[in-house]
Amino acid sequence: MSANPLAGVRVLDLSSVVFGPLASQVLADYGAEVIKIEPPGGDSTRHTGPAAEPGMAAVFLGCNRNKKSVVLDLKQGAAQKALHALLATADVFMHSMRPQKLAGLGLEPEQLRARYPRLVYAGLHGFGEDGPYAGMPAYDDVIQGMSGLADLMQRQTGEARYLPTIAADKTCALVAAHAILAALFARERSGQGCFVEIPMFETMVGFNLVEHFYGMHFTPALSGAGYPRVMAPWRKPYKTLDGHVCMMPYTDAHWRRFFGAVGQPELAQDARFADQASRTRHIAELLEILSQHVQRHDTRHWLQTCERLEIPAAPVVRMDDLPQDPHLAATGFFASVPDPAMGELRFPRPSVRFDGAQSPITIPPRLGQHTHELLRAAGLSDADIAEL
Repeated sequence: MSANPLAGVRVLDLSSVVFGPLASQVLADYGAEVIKIEPPGGDSTRHTGPAAEPGMAAVFLGCNRNKKSVVLDLKQGAAQKALHALLATADVFMHSMRPQKLAGLGLEPEQLRARYPRLVYAGLHGFGEDGPYAGMPAYDDVIQGMSGLADLMQRQTGEARYLPTIAADKTCALVAAHAILAALFARERSGQGCFVEIPMFETMVGFNLVEHFYGMHFTPALSGAGYPRVMAPWRKPYKTLDGHVCMMPYTDAHWRRFFGAVGQPELAQDARFADQASRTRHIAELLEILSQHVQRHDTRHWLQTCERLEIPAAPVVRMDDLPQDPHLAATGFFASVPDPAMGELRFPRPSVRFDGAQSPITIPPRLGQHTHELLRAAGLSDADIAEL
């Protein structure tokens, strides 16, 4: 199989910031031709973070590789006509605009689906359109709070916090990418496109409740929401004499070996810790005991001990050190791409391989870099393009 299984698929992406652009970057990594439609000011992330060139800032580089850029001011009728010229050639149209903004641009799903029946139309929304929150603005922090993530942090740490990553945007982006792929697969069988709706709120609630719906699966509920093991305050990297270690005894055998190694083999028979169900009920006590033992030795001791006991363990790695990680180096995970203006740029590669092959990487596009080329190919004249 080619490293570009979506070769020949054309995606028009009107989204901005991270949710939509990361979703379309996944499609681009798989070989789709992704055309980023930007307003004259460009995606806001072009100016977020350090930059070697204006309009090519770090956050933009992180979710726009392998794409092309066309600038269209969709408030102009001529620009809307140009967009339709591109839509006539597209397999996927995706946007992250609030639904109430679409009508004025002639981009409502019903209109485009009727005009382009093979089109996969993906709406990346904050909330499902049939609920009372439909059309409300949604950003990562808002969705983390509404979906339960901040509550989980409060339960574990005593303080309501957001995760220090844009977890909602990135998680929903991956869901959007696989939903679009499913729609493309269905179209190959039926010949018909469809409207795919990816709401952030519902997506993140489902994501959080995979383990945390817990006893609420049952009627009547057997417990409230929340999986105790992952909410326990002691579930964190354990402090050693010289740093921290991430270790996770999990099975009965793991815990027997651990208790034996620390000189308390009788704890393996303790009713609180004897099996998985009991350990889950008493997880806070168990992890506190683990932590007390770990802090008595250095990190190297615990890495060697866990290797001997076949207990999963690893050091805490600083993000700055990841490019030097021996495994990532051996697998070629980081790619360097030269650019005449910005010099050498580094990118994490897509993690997926097809028959061992990795997708090539191209630098994210300058604003409007492909406008003339792609609009000419779509049938617009030089005069039409000049009018834009």
